[in-house]
Amino acid sequence: MTDPVVFLERAVQHNSTEAVDGIRELLLGTLEHGGVEPCVDAAGNVRGSRGSGGPHLVFNTHLDTVPPHIPFERDGETIRGRGSCDAKGPLAAMVTAFLDAEWAGEGTLTLAITPDEETLSTGADALVTGEVAPGGPGETGATVDSLSAMEPAPDAYIVGEPTGLDICTAARGRFEGTIAVDGVAAHAASPASGVNAVAAAGRLLAAVEEFDNVGAHPALGEPTLVPTVIDGGEATNQLPSGCEITIDRRSVPPETAEGFEAALTAHLQAAAERGLDDAAEPIVEFSLTPRETPFLEAFATDADAAAVQTLSAAAESVAADAELGERGGIRPFGAATEASYFAPAPTVVFGPGRLADDGGAVAHAEREYVDTRSVRAAAKALRQATEQLLE
Repeated sequence: MTDPVVFLERAVQHNSTEAVDGIRELLLGTLEHGGVEPCVDAAGNVRGSRGSGGPHLVFNTHLDTVPPHIPFERDGETIRGRGSCDAKGPLAAMVTAFLDAEWAGEGTLTLAITPDEETLSTGADALVTGEVAPGGPGETGATVDSLSAMEPAPDAYIVGEPTGLDICTAARGRFEGTIAVDGVAAHAASPASGVNAVAAAGRLLAAVEEFDNVGAHPALGEPTLVPTVIDGGEATNQLPSGCEITIDRRSVPPETAEGFEAALTAHLQAAAERGLDDAAEPIVEFSLTPRETPFLEAFATDADAAAVQTLSAAAESVAADAELGERGGIRPFGAATEASYFAPAPTVVFGPGRLADDGGAVAHAEREYVDTRSVRAAAKALRQATEQLLE
């Protein structure tokens, strides 16, 4: 078995916060050395396949990392640095399993690695739609071969993220939008002569807390809706004519971005009109933040799906052999992920490393790290699961 830590050590040394050219070249060279002829499509995705028949399994994760870049360090079995767990650790495990897995049947294993998961997800969007949206690192307006157009079409997806070697079958989505309140400016000494947009926004904050258009999901629980930024007013002695509230929505199935926008708009407009005696009322509008690609929506995969059960058993066995404790549990993932682009096909999130530990945040934090033993265990579990799923 190839040692994924060799790839990981080199990968973390590449600064992938603004451009992914360096790590992309490392990935291409590693695949070519392993006997695979990869390609870079017009969206900047690195793609490669082994096999030509069914069933068809897809490995997906991403090359980019959030800023700032944290230099590579190694201390015994611990690798530190930006991307060590999110998501170059999962990438190293996937590349190793992709090259090492062997199966007797005609199944297909595809590696599809995206360049901009932390920003616009134009790479993942192109993998699904076959079109390159503007704003990302690819050739805007170009077309690519979508994964669903492959023969045979994918049967399941494994998405690499730091899950602590657990199998995550669901995740909340993330939507962002702005509540715009339009009032009428007036002198603060004569408040009745205008409409105070900031005061109206205050009433709307209570309405935001009351919003509930979907029930709890059995795996993910309740959705959340949180106001994160408020901006209004220009002078301390003037009734503000406008105010904006930015909100963060963490959704659960079956809510979609479009359905959320319509439901919250109706709820806020009703709240703005309720209980007001003034002849002039504020105008309230809500809109999602414009994006060239779809928001990361919530997804949920049946825990009984073959990909879930097979990978769970492999991760549990490998972790036990490596004395890593209990791993391979089936649970939700704690963050939004590009896995939502591939659902409703059976999709799971899996990889070494953790979003957070007892000491606080790990992924996206200055202390980001991954344990090399878990990287090797992830590679071995992925290989074993792949060989069983494609046999």
